[in-house]
Amino acid sequence: MKHSHLAHEVETTTKKSPESSPEEEIVRNATPLNIKPATPYTLKAPVEADGFSWPSVGTHKRADETTEEEQQRVDRIASAVKTILEEVGEDVTREGLLDTPQRYAKAMLYFTKGYHTNIRDDVLKNAVFEEDHDEMVIVRDIEIYSLCEHHLVPFYGKVHIGYIPNKKVIGLSKLARLAEMYARRLQVQERLSKQIAMALQAILKPLGVAVVIEATHMCMVSRGVQKTGSLTQTSSMLGVFRAHKTREEFLTLLNRQR
Repeated sequence: MKHSHLAHEVETTTKKSPESSPEEEIVRNATPLNIKPATPYTLKAPVEADGFSWPSVGTHKRADETTEEEQQRVDRIASAVKTILEEVGEDVTREGLLDTPQRYAKAMLYFTKGYHTNIRDDVLKNAVFEEDHDEMVIVRDIEIYSLCEHHLVPFYGKVHIGYIPNKKVIGLSKLARLAEMYARRLQVQERLSKQIAMALQAILKPLGVAVVIEATHMCMVSRGVQKTGSLTQTSSMLGVFRAHKTREEFLTLLNRQR
């Protein structure tokens, strides 16, 4: 067996069939991690000059499109959905499915509205205030609904956000809006946790930020291993929350009254 860590190379091995036929070569393509290094989004600024946060390639076009252009986008998505329905063996002309492509297209645009949400104009709205407060602030049990980018099925749960101010505080509802903005994208839970934490750190420059997410993933519950009742927890700790005592205080407060 040959092993290689060079990009684009393959791993080969041999296998004999039960009938003792000549050896057959099995080719395994290199994994993505061997093909190219990770390029973390965290190398980019959480809030860009135009107010968007980690915009996708179509963010600006979608944010600036007219009502007519938006409908054209809906029609293109609906056409693709109609193809999917036909390919799974459905009759797209039956009553229950006649309007499904259009409904799904509009729903998908809502599920992904976080891509073109402007963090300055749509989320913060001048809700950052000077305040001489340096104790922990926690908003817990913020409900979020998102789409797993691997299977395009939902994951949902609760976000808990804590921070220790450094002369600035943010309106409490804005923490929920911040979580909502990042959740309304194609996501993985690990990234979602870090995006919320890094954005809040950039906006307030606090002493520290902590984000914990508890979520149920339908890609685990309704397909694949089908493990109902499974719960995924992720966290992102920045600043003083990396210290053991501060982290423990935050987690202890979260677990009270549970």
